Amino acid sequence: MLPGRSPDHQPICRDCAGITTKLTCTRCNREIERFRGGLCIRCALKDDLTAVLRPGDNLSLHRLIGLLTEAGRPESIYTYMRPGTQARELLNAIGDRALPLTHEAFDALPQSTAVEHLRYLLMHHRIMPARGNERLVRFEQWLATKISGLPEDGTAQIIERFASWHHLKRIRDRATNPTVNLETVTHAAKQEITEAAKLLIWLRGTHDIGTDELRQAHIDEYLSSGPSTRKHVRNFVRWLNRQSRKPYGQLDVPFRPAHSVPMITQSERIELVRNCLDDNHVITSTRLAGLILLLWAHPINKIVMLSHDDIDSVPVGLFLKLGPIPAAIPEAITEMFWHQRQGSENRNTTNTNTKWLFPGTRAGQHIHPATLSGRLKVLGIDSQRARNATLRDLTQEVDARTLMDLLGYSPAIIAQHAARSATRMSDYVALKQKRT
Repeated sequence: MLPGRSPDHQPICRDCAGITTKLTCTRCNREIERFRGGLCIRCALKDDLTAVLRPGDNLSLHRLIGLLTEAGRPESIYTYMRPGTQARELLNAIGDRALPLTHEAFDALPQSTAVEHLRYLLMHHRIMPARGNERLVRFEQWLATKISGLPEDGTAQIIERFASWHHLKRIRDRATNPTVNLETVTHAAKQEITEAAKLLIWLRGTHDIGTDELRQAHIDEYLSSGPSTRKHVRNFVRWLNRQSRKPYGQLDVPFRPAHSVPMITQSERIELVRNCLDDNHVITSTRLAGLILLLWAHPINKIVMLSHDDIDSVPVGLFLKLGPIPAAIPEAITEMFWHQRQGSENRNTTNTNTKWLFPGTRAGQHIHPATLSGRLKVLGIDSQRARNATLRDLTQEVDARTLMDLLGYSPAIIAQHAARSATRMSDYVALKQKRT
């Protein structure tokens, strides 16, 4: 500690400043600011946690106390468990042995941020067992709740079949791939299931019919009489076509291509890159995520899943793995990457020892794509417009094969953006045919 000041106002230690006030913890003897009764914040926090959790001979609770006490910012833990908060109520229940450290017990509680925060903390530190892909579990729970709330006039049964065979099976398959962000996959599935249920409820309420009597005229009426979100029944209607013979012909929901591609100009993109480099009042992680988007067109849902292992340090410099071949990181921003890899926000409380380059507030989890997208807006970055502009510029400057290997995009996507940028297409067509 440097509590004193020299004659030229430089910080100096206690002895040099002649300070006689005791600045050490009476228990651990560390030179640190006293927090309460002569104790430092860590010792005081340990006393409070021990009083609440009453670990006795429970090794798991002793380990939990140690983890919380040794957090990088113990003040945050002290605030987190202060009396009157929901977190304190949960800790009290654990201490009273009314809340076992099992997923079944946590699932039985009213769902809240505090419950999930504690659950992820316990899983991350292996005090509670993991249960596979947590987002898959959440989707299955949401689906069960959704179906239980639907009418029993055939609506619930049809939606359950559609959700199970069209969505749940596919999501379970994708959950085995650690590079897939199930957040966006499950979000899209929830939207389609919700809209499909609305269609069936509308059919019953407006025409008093079920899917067996559904005609194209009903589909057209439904689409034209409501909001644009109704277009998300397209996959459900196509699924219905495959279930049984349709005496009235095949049903369809016309695909509505975008009339325009949202995009910024090259000069606007350069200005945004400059913002990411120079706006020091914005945290490093947000600026770095913006640079990854603006330089390599990496989607937000994949940026959040980048890990420490995706940054490789070799004698010739730093490389970032986005596709099969690592991309060289420009020397001007290597320090930002290295700083983020060494440690960043959210790692000093409960999300310690995380592998994620952009850790979230929940232990063991990366930042949510929507949260990162909102933060990028502080820098003036609209993720969709910026990504489209970056791909447009890259397809004009780099050949197709290299782009696919560096960025991890499919030939179809690269060909699509090349066409928009008026790039010569022969190479892209040939590559697309080889890949397919």
